[in-house]
Amino acid sequence: MRVSSSWRWQLSRAMRLALRWCWLCRTQRGGQGGGTKAGIGGRLSEVWRYSKLLLKSLYFNSLNNSDTLLDCAFEPVYWIVDNVTHWFGVVFVCLVILLTSSVVVIVYLFVLPTIVSTYPAHWIVWHLCCGHWLLIMVVFHYYKATTTSPGHPPKDKSHIPFVSICKKCITPKPPRTHHCSICNVCVLKMDHHCPWLNNCVGHFNHRYFFSFCVYMTMGCIYCSISSRNLFLDAYNAVETYYQTPPPDYSFRETSAHKSIIFLWVLTSSVAVALGGLTLWHAMLISRGETSIERHINRKEARRLKEKGKVFRNPYHHGKMNNLKLLFGVQKRSHWLTRVLLPSSHLPCGDGIVWDCTFARRDPMAI
Repeated sequence: MRVSSSWRWQLSRAMRLALRWCWLCRTQRGGQGGGTKAGIGGRLSEVWRYSKLLLKSLYFNSLNNSDTLLDCAFEPVYWIVDNVTHWFGVVFVCLVILLTSSVVVIVYLFVLPTIVSTYPAHWIVWHLCCGHWLLIMVVFHYYKATTTSPGHPPKDKSHIPFVSICKKCITPKPPRTHHCSICNVCVLKMDHHCPWLNNCVGHFNHRYFFSFCVYMTMGCIYCSISSRNLFLDAYNAVETYYQTPPPDYSFRETSAHKSIIFLWVLTSSVAVALGGLTLWHAMLISRGETSIERHINRKEARRLKEKGKVFRNPYHHGKMNNLKLLFGVQKRSHWLTRVLLPSSHLPCGDGIVWDCTFARRDPMAI
């Protein structure tokens, strides 16, 4: 009742002030006996400015700004993204599986038989070993990145170190933890929500995601290079389809031509697009940053630069040390057993407490 009465009182007071001001304007106009056009235009502009001020006084407060208005305007868009992207993730995962399977089938049906029948023995062994190694690494890391939880802060422990409280989860947020609006949960060392995985990329599956990007890019490059000559032959053969009379190709031959063209175009396109994404994440990893921290650190560096200070990322331990931390490499043999071969070992640390004084050879790495 108090709120409603105060609003009514404010509104009635504003209306009284407006009527009083209009009465004064009429009195002045009557006393002058008719003003010039310039005077009328000036009074109209004053009325317009006063009306805008009166309207702003009904809703304005010190917290309102352009960012708040934009957030309110885009709130329906945010709602659609948060609620629809999760279901799109299932479609994207099925699409990845379907396209990858189609590439594997085409390679087994058309590419490998050509290699086995025309290449020397040592090249046949190399293609068989390299191709199957890349296939195993792609399948393993995609499965692990999709099914492994990125890690979430414990809700039943109040003694864990935290830097803030999540406004949506109402739980403590450890360092490098961010809330995913799509999964509706806080994620440890969150990098981003990947719709192609239908999962968040965080502390416990960041290595799987990056390894999948690397090996998928390598696999696409391998398929594109291996099928280059077959693609040129198939492209020339397809151009002859429109001759008169058309060449006498069997159904298997026409299917092979179209499949080889599909294989080469798909793998070449994915190699370029995914290769750029892989290089971007490699740069972030070498700097000890995630995709979210990249934007935060840039703003912080700009803010400190204006004050004459230099920003230093506390989680950056040197390029090589950052890679070792991501892959969990602690000795030389781990480059083989944990990087070049499938491995389900856990990452360094628990994702809650971070060592900002990592022992490194180069003390000026940051």
